[in-house]
Amino acid sequence: MFVFVCAGCGAELTIPLSQVSLPVHTRQQYGNGAQLPVLMESGTFAVDPDPWGGPWRLWNEIDPGEGEARGIYAPVHALSDGTPGASVIAPGDIRGTRLIPEKRGGACCGLDGAEGPNMACDACDLPVATRVDDCSLWQMVRLGSDVVYRVSVDGIHPAPLSWAKLAEKGEKTPPFEPIATWGRRPGPNHDWSWSPQWEAAAGQALAHLLIASEGQPVKVPDGLTANVFQRALDALLPAGTTKRRAVLAGPGQPSPGAGVDILLVPVHPQTGRTWAPADPTAPAYLVPLPLGVWLWLASPEPNWPVPASGRIAQDVLRDDPLPLLPTHPFRADRGTFQHTLVRLPAVRSPWLRTIFADLTQSTSASLF
Repeated sequence: MFVFVCAGCGAELTIPLSQVSLPVHTRQQYGNGAQLPVLMESGTFAVDPDPWGGPWRLWNEIDPGEGEARGIYAPVHALSDGTPGASVIAPGDIRGTRLIPEKRGGACCGLDGAEGPNMACDACDLPVATRVDDCSLWQMVRLGSDVVYRVSVDGIHPAPLSWAKLAEKGEKTPPFEPIATWGRRPGPNHDWSWSPQWEAAAGQALAHLLIASEGQPVKVPDGLTANVFQRALDALLPAGTTKRRAVLAGPGQPSPGAGVDILLVPVHPQTGRTWAPADPTAPAYLVPLPLGVWLWLASPEPNWPVPASGRIAQDVLRDDPLPLLPTHPFRADRGTFQHTLVRLPAVRSPWLRTIFADLTQSTSASLF
């Protein structure tokens, strides 16, 4: 457990927090005017290794080799020159700070952090954090790595859960959910949509699936896994009779056996480590998925209505009529996909560079 303190005066700025893995959807920008919830679970923090926000430099302004030195292997629109290594927490876990009104920025419905740190230490006025809560962005507070530091505190330090325990007790992430937007009246005013978390998870996994394909067609399991990945894979990869086979693998799942080239596996939500077979029979590319998404794919649950007695509250989503399902095919999150792909060294392969360049064309617009 750690408490974050101000580098200027030593004042405590957070409640005690334990470190977990950075969520895949941290940088996601979802829809238009959507009300997204808090990113981090209260009592936790995660470290973002990449810079965030301005100042920015366009790709053509960057010296040759600097991109790769920063772990970026394909052209991007611009690179952030912000300080990397921010610690991301839930807004409710911050203490001893105040907002800086002049740093509101040009946000629509809240704060987007575009103008840099917008929260100052109450004790010494040092800008120490950036609050983000604008529409279409996940709500968070980012503690700058150059203006705060963490101090270990006494308390219980539980060991990370085992894979077996996570498979048994882990919380599944449903593939679709109601999404509210700003400006609507209070009450059951929601649109049913594919889960933003699933779209971000698919964006990351799709980048890895392209690398794992080695330029060949890929076949994923039928059902929901195919709904999530197969359409994009068929559009981005060449057609052919010989296909690389991808299957779900992880704790509690049977051994994938021979003839499997790609494993869709969970990521430990506390350590960030990717599950791997204890005794692999053949080398296979491991494609990471957030645990909650992987659990649902490995063991999907039907959304059965639950009997209830008495009157239903006004703000409860009703099952009569049945909730509407998403009206469009599943689409991976483009921003997460590109953010992941450009940071994988294999993107330098000529065939992948061609795919990456084609993503800006209108032919790929319906995939994301």
